[in-house]
Amino acid sequence: MLDSSTGSQEGFNAVAALTSNPVFKAILWLVLAGLAYHMVLGIRHLIMDFGVGESLKGGKLGAKIALAIAIVLIVLVGVWVW
Repeated sequence: MLDSSTGSQEGFNAVAALTSNPVFKAILWLVLAGLAYHMVLGIRHLIMDFGVGESLKGGKLGAKIALAIAIVLIVLVGVWVW
């Protein structure tokens, strides 16, 4: 896409039309939402490797916090894409 958009005016117009398509935006949002969720839960897992939140109560609290952070990031990504 970068090569096409910087190669010529026609290529730029084609990429601009593609990126303004709602289906493209939805697919992009889904991919970025999945990456955000995976990143947040990966960080949670790394924190648990240090011994934080290994009890049942701590694990549940950590899961709730991670889910809340992931939801905020997913909403922010949606605002950025649209």
